[in-house]
Amino acid sequence: MAGFILFFAWVGFGGDLAIGMLTADNPPGSYHHWFPFIGIVTSLVAAGVCWSAWRNGAKRVLWAAGAWEIIEPATPEQRQYVNVVEEMAIAAGVPRPRIWLVPDDDPNAFATGRDPETASIAVTQGLLERLSRDELQGVVAHEMAHVRNFDTRLMTLLAGMVGAILLVSDGARVILRGGGRMGSGGRAGGGGGKKGGAGALGLVVLVLWLLTLVIAPVISRLLAMAVSRKREYLADATGAQLTRNPAALAAALEKLEGHGGATRAITKGAAHLCIVDPSERKISDVEGFLGDVFASHPPMRERIARLKGMAYSAE
Repeated sequence: MAGFILFFAWVGFGGDLAIGMLTADNPPGSYHHWFPFIGIVTSLVAAGVCWSAWRNGAKRVLWAAGAWEIIEPATPEQRQYVNVVEEMAIAAGVPRPRIWLVPDDDPNAFATGRDPETASIAVTQGLLERLSRDELQGVVAHEMAHVRNFDTRLMTLLAGMVGAILLVSDGARVILRGGGRMGSGGRAGGGGGKKGGAGALGLVVLVLWLLTLVIAPVISRLLAMAVSRKREYLADATGAQLTRNPAALAAALEKLEGHGGATRAITKGAAHLCIVDPSERKISDVEGFLGDVFASHPPMRERIARLKGMAYSAE
């Protein structure tokens, strides 16, 4: 969280600092950048995007997935699903979340919401059809762990911050084009004034700021995915604590991993909310540096091994 806040401050006010230093030596009557309007605008935009994601992020995720809420279960699978959610809510000591079903054949599940009082749990139709009751209980316990540990709040806020950085980065590029035109006019009038120390240092700061704008989307997503991977391990452990049956969650993850398809209904922006990566999981399967940096979830083999270790069974 501190990294995101510092990143926002640099993307916003770093541009003001760079342009201010570049225009410091301009002659009287030329443009001097002294008011930090770039930082103020980017901060306001970022705050608005984060607030919108905070208030409406859960609804947007469910709407984008095409999920529909189960009020009265219509099939035996749905009745079992509702029963398991109620059971795990009691075990976790949280209010029963709203229960949703995603019409997708790929087995997957996610939880969303600002807090336990506003939480929702959603599973796909494919998951209901493929898992036994114990395995379904393990998956629901994993998602209930996200709710109890307030991971859904953290991930909703992180999703808003990633979106804000993307928007701010694009906006800063537009502002920079206008600032660049003003700066070039000043240089034309100022002759060799830019040979001063402030101008040279400002040029260095500007280059660093431009580099930040280019890599901002990548860095922000890496930060979000790093948080997501740690919370997945914690949710696995907490889910095993709630069910007292880590082997069931391990078996469920094996089935989810073995299916090998993609959850088409769930967008990439909500990938960090799911129990398994909704894409085809090619990066998540890679162990080592590449998977640790670019995957939204820990390696499935490692998650399953840890759960089986809790159950004192061989990998």
